[in-house]
Amino acid sequence: MFENLTEKLESVFKKLRGKGRLDEENIKEALKEIRMALLEADVNFKVVKDFIEDVRIRAVGQDVVDSITPGQQVVKIVHDRLVELMGGGSSQIRFGNRFPAPVMLVGLQGCGKTTTAVKLARYLKNQGKRVYLVSADVYRPAAVTQLRLLAEKNGIGIFDTGDLRDPIKICVQAVEAAKRDGYEVIVVDTAGRLHIDTEMMDELKKIKGMILPSEILFVADAMTGQDAVNVAGKFNEILGIDGVIMTKMDGDARGGAALSLKAVMGKPIKFVGMGEKVDALEVFYPDRMASRILGMGDILTLVEKAQTAVDERYAKDLEKKIRKNEFTLEDFRDQLKQISKMGSLTDILGMIPGMKKFKEMKDMKPDEKEIVKIIAIIDSMTTKERMNYLIIDGQRRKRIARGSGTTVQDVNRLLKNYVDIKKVMKKMSGKDGLKMMKRGLFPF
Repeated sequence: MFENLTEKLESVFKKLRGKGRLDEENIKEALKEIRMALLEADVNFKVVKDFIEDVRIRAVGQDVVDSITPGQQVVKIVHDRLVELMGGGSSQIRFGNRFPAPVMLVGLQGCGKTTTAVKLARYLKNQGKRVYLVSADVYRPAAVTQLRLLAEKNGIGIFDTGDLRDPIKICVQAVEAAKRDGYEVIVVDTAGRLHIDTEMMDELKKIKGMILPSEILFVADAMTGQDAVNVAGKFNEILGIDGVIMTKMDGDARGGAALSLKAVMGKPIKFVGMGEKVDALEVFYPDRMASRILGMGDILTLVEKAQTAVDERYAKDLEKKIRKNEFTLEDFRDQLKQISKMGSLTDILGMIPGMKKFKEMKDMKPDEKEIVKIIAIIDSMTTKERMNYLIIDGQRRKRIARGSGTTVQDVNRLLKNYVDIKKVMKKMSGKDGLKMMKRGLFPF
């Protein structure tokens, strides 16, 4: 997410280092590159134009504060403007006084509404709400079955549509059933089309009129870029939406739609989908997203993920081992099992401030599919080998590869990555390590 934009902005800020004051000349060149970076990220042209002018006015003539370089000053200005561009603060779902409160998901076919409905229901369930699901999609083959299987797998109540084929009747009866059974929220998964048509919109307007949803959320596919913004605008014009859930954010390296939506439509992004797993739905925080875009990490989201996935006692024991440089291959295996519960490894690394500055991490491309292989390799080692990797010679590597069904090259790669990670952890646990990470200041 935003990978290309982040790299280009970091390059711009690097060029501003060493200058004593921000003036018209050095700011003009920087803004030209920022403008191109935003356009290449598929941000709306008018949004880019207004954004650049705003940053220019704020940056030109700014005195550089002691201990802060002009590059860092511009980063602060761009960060603040990005936060404003994306809405300022997070927008929570409003349930009103309805019981149950219907939350209606709308959008085109293929945008991920059904999986998003389950993700949202699970999120609300974890917030202490009693949540009910209903599928009003009677057109897509197996849509009702898909939602039912996902709901049952995650322990979420779902309305049995039976032989009903009328989406409006389904929704009305589902709300009645949810009220009767004491559910607080009902998430309605509506049907989509390949494009906006009158029939689809009429159906959605009838459902809206009958169940009076507390919120209508447009589900947008981030991979479609500015098309997502345009389609959201049409839905808002005809139906009136309250916010957006942006899906597939983990697969879009540009992310321009996320930067354009609030400015173009005036409607906030409320959640973002960051992967295929049912728990891969995050509340959208503009300030945290701006930090990620600028390569500053996102410690708050990382901590929240860790609190739900990582055992506290294990974390404390691991911290002691890292400080004493006693981080073993066995710890590495256990840590991978814990971290894999938190979602995408690439995304997690991106949340750590300054992580891209570590030269040891530059060639490391974490692959989710490799986790099983890594665990198998470590499990094939003896206890002594896991405690002291230095004794793993050529013969031992061959035996470990045979035992894990991998190759000697796989074993060598694992050991190299383990050594690199140990180096990173040693630097992170050193004096003022976290403080330096937050500022992105590393002497290498």
